[in-house]
Amino acid sequence: MKTLDRWRSLATTVLLVSLSLALPTAATPQHRGQVRRADVIIYGGTSAAIIAAVQVTKMGKSVLVVSPDKHLGGLSSGGLGFTDTGNKEVIGGLAREFYRQLYQHYQQDSSWRWQKRSDYGNKGQGTPAVDGTSRTMWIVEPHAAEQVFEALVRTHKLTVYRDQWLDRSATGVTKKGAAIQSFRTLNGQVYVGKMFVDATYEGDLMAAAGVSYHVGREANSLYGETHNGVQVGVFQHGHHFKTPISPYKAAGDPTSGLLPEVSPEKPVRNGTGDQKIQAYCFRLCLSNHPDNRVPFAKPPGYDSTRYELLARVFASGWRETFDKFDPIPNRKTDTNNHGPFSTDYIGKNYDYPEATYDRRQQIIRDHELYQKGLMYFLQNDARVPADVRGAMQQWGLAKDEFTDNGHWPHQLYIREARRMRGVFVMNEADALGQTNVPNSIGMGSYALDAHNAQRFVTADGYVQNEGDIGVHPDRPYSIAYGSILPKETECDNLLVPVCVSSSHIAYGSIRMEPVFMILGQSAATAAVLSINRKVSPQRLPYEVLRQALLKDKQQLTR
Repeated sequence: MKTLDRWRSLATTVLLVSLSLALPTAATPQHRGQVRRADVIIYGGTSAAIIAAVQVTKMGKSVLVVSPDKHLGGLSSGGLGFTDTGNKEVIGGLAREFYRQLYQHYQQDSSWRWQKRSDYGNKGQGTPAVDGTSRTMWIVEPHAAEQVFEALVRTHKLTVYRDQWLDRSATGVTKKGAAIQSFRTLNGQVYVGKMFVDATYEGDLMAAAGVSYHVGREANSLYGETHNGVQVGVFQHGHHFKTPISPYKAAGDPTSGLLPEVSPEKPVRNGTGDQKIQAYCFRLCLSNHPDNRVPFAKPPGYDSTRYELLARVFASGWRETFDKFDPIPNRKTDTNNHGPFSTDYIGKNYDYPEATYDRRQQIIRDHELYQKGLMYFLQNDARVPADVRGAMQQWGLAKDEFTDNGHWPHQLYIREARRMRGVFVMNEADALGQTNVPNSIGMGSYALDAHNAQRFVTADGYVQNEGDIGVHPDRPYSIAYGSILPKETECDNLLVPVCVSSSHIAYGSIRMEPVFMILGQSAATAAVLSINRKVSPQRLPYEVLRQALLKDKQQLTR
């Protein structure tokens, strides 16, 4: 693959289209019925989608990327710059190449505008490859990651249709038997292919094609797990209330009513399944450089009382505000949730996976207002300790990031939505490295990481969170080919590398961006080989797939 110098020169003319929350309208007469064809049709604009498209092209087949997003790369370019990697040695193929190009980007003096490269040091850099020639960079700025995705598009001459939303109605996907023939977008354009890849975080094409899936947490009993379902009293990170905090408007008085952001619902028995999903948030790219920060303004409808719980946490002596202001190059952060009351908007996303586009946009906007209000509260409210408030005032949104969206990330962190019930279901033991997973197409190694799913009132009248899990695998583990395959009777020409067939808790490890890239490349390889052999992906001989993946430097076993 060409060097980043070449990629960057090709990418300099890329014009990023302005992001808008406006939704696509119904088909207009001039667009209705227009047909576009390719061997492989990829729905989605995530990192998995772009890597999959590159792989299809490298294997000599035609491909179209149909993206509801205007910006490419999903969370990899949407704020998650402090990449969750686990054991970097098991990240191979095009995923590793992506991070190698980012290393080359940061070797250029022009990439260090707000900080000296020498001041940043070697943070985020991987060790050399076995041959000693290849280095990687895993901690990156959002715009740098997006530049690489855009350069991939240009270098490989990928055709990408942006702001194209799947028609999720009963007639949006056309099938013949178990095979998708085509799907239609809301503007009336029709996409016809031999193979399809759903690379969205939501799994919309998968669902519209009639593939079985699950939303929420399974009971532990279903797959013989320990950390699935409800997990009251399990605290494996610092994201719980460590001291007794009253959830009531008048502290200690249940008759005064609950504070905002506390649910009146009582948790069910531990290990029981439910339809709750782990919390979402925006990963904020902040700057403390005076010339590159945008102060947090008071957002519309701001109400400081919704952050009263955080004020009470501060009053208890808690001082971990900045523990997840993870530094990325140029005096910026990837700021993530940390503590009992933080950027995770707990309990406000349960309906997102199945919601209409209008409802999803409302949920996204609610998350944005919640986090903007939280940042404003931390900088301005007298209930925030003076030392925290003063330190927080040194930060603002990075002025040179997300410049077409008010410097706010364009991608909400959809940590989990639908998960397919496919040929093979990855479960807790698989993701802990305790089993021999069949037919590997890549590897994972990150902790089984789930964020809180609910905030409730305990039996003794205090507030508490539930759902936060962090269990480390015994060793890196293989991910089964069957986990990206629907059952053949449901759909025999679709691969699903993001909403994979997995239990909730196993997905807590699989859901990392480098893994999505790995699975995207493997899905594309399987799609092309299946076309060549005129078989369904379910009937593709695994040995044929394995040899192709190894040739492309995918890591399959340890």
